[in-house]
Amino acid sequence: MRTKLWFGIGATGESATNWIFNALTFLYYQQILGLSGTLTGLAVFLAIASDAVTDPLIGSISDRFRSKYGRRHPFMFVAPLPLAASILLIFNPPETVVDSQTVLFVWFTAFTILMRTFTTLFAVPHLAMGAELSDDYIQRSKVMSFNNLFTFYGGFAMHCFVWFFVFDALYAEEGGQLYGPAYTPIVWFCCAVIVVAILGCAWFTRDQIPNLKPPPDDGHGFTLMRLALDMWEAVKNPHYRYLLLGLFFLSMTIGTHETLGIYMNTFFWELTPYQIGWLILNNVIGYHIGFALTAIAHDRFDKRWTIVATAAGLSFFWSLAVTLRLFDLAPENTSWDLVAFIVGIGIFSSACGSILNISVMSALADISDEHEANTGRRQEGIFYSARTFFAKLTNGIGHVVAGIAIDVYIKLPPGAVPGEVPADTLFRLGVVDGPFAMIWGLLAAVFYAGYRIDKKYHADIQRKLAAMRASKRAKTDEQASVADG
Repeated sequence: MRTKLWFGIGATGESATNWIFNALTFLYYQQILGLSGTLTGLAVFLAIASDAVTDPLIGSISDRFRSKYGRRHPFMFVAPLPLAASILLIFNPPETVVDSQTVLFVWFTAFTILMRTFTTLFAVPHLAMGAELSDDYIQRSKVMSFNNLFTFYGGFAMHCFVWFFVFDALYAEEGGQLYGPAYTPIVWFCCAVIVVAILGCAWFTRDQIPNLKPPPDDGHGFTLMRLALDMWEAVKNPHYRYLLLGLFFLSMTIGTHETLGIYMNTFFWELTPYQIGWLILNNVIGYHIGFALTAIAHDRFDKRWTIVATAAGLSFFWSLAVTLRLFDLAPENTSWDLVAFIVGIGIFSSACGSILNISVMSALADISDEHEANTGRRQEGIFYSARTFFAKLTNGIGHVVAGIAIDVYIKLPPGAVPGEVPADTLFRLGVVDGPFAMIWGLLAAVFYAGYRIDKKYHADIQRKLAAMRASKRAKTDEQASVADG
């Protein structure tokens, strides 16, 4: 339990990073600093596209890294301080930078690339370590449940601090989320969470280093050619391909919703910061439902159908409130009835999202088992890095789509005032966040159905791995005996 708790706490730091970036950065640059929505989205996409290099690179290096501190922990210790510094710089561009659209675009792109790189430096080894903590089909789902739960806690802490304390109690009269100086305490709070959570995770799980899997014993160190071969072998796995395809389309949905979320609450629903704060209730309830039910669902329905059902459920319920508003079937703006309406529907989407995330993380560990049984190499880093890259790449596409939509289709200018935005602009905003975003997630559910590793197949994999390890031990003992003789 101690190990699972500290493993999960590490996700709090990553979650705080993702929350501040996905929830606030786009609005901060487009509405407050005046960078066009298209350039803001393009900066995010370019930064995330750089992960095409850094994610698999760090994954492969951590798979093959050898040190007395293991192959995962050195990266986890290095990441938090430069990660926090990059976030500080993203939200504090000099005045000379802000005065030029081009220079501001370059600044935002450069430091977002650094932020994503240092996030990867922790996230990929951290997830790979989680996959190594247990070989059991159900137990590893419980391990990933802690990761998912503390991912929620990181976002929960940020959400409550931002919306209840900073934007409402401190700066409500100045405009809340539309007031630039309000972001300073938020950034410092986020950086503190990152440093404490990630360093705590690395320090308090270091006792597990002797129990984790060793680097592949195939005589190969890290090279770019070896990296390319490792990635090719991973992508050749059909179960993995279906998970990646599902993730590709799901991330389009996620990227669109995350970019437009603060726009929807501010302009479409016209909620106050205090009311926006209470929207966290859907995640409070939904994530704990996911924590409690995921292992049960895997035991009863297997991971495949759990993934398919929750991907469809997440996509449908995440867009449902907005879609109903487009048909005038939602309560009045700014009302507490509307808050209850959004929370009630959001509980279902949060529960589905929680179960889906745990299920995919656990399924990747099962695929790592299959890969080891087929090749003799244990390479969780490669599998989780490719998953992380595809998620960030397609999430970046979602940001670009949303950014272009704000400029070209929605036509929401910088400095917009809640309550004064034209009705046709709000309708177009709802179309993008509602029906348009839903389509991609439903397509994801179709592709997720191609994943086929069930409990019986996984048990066969474990028997094969046990036989391989027994044979390897016997060979080692025989060689030792000959050497002693």
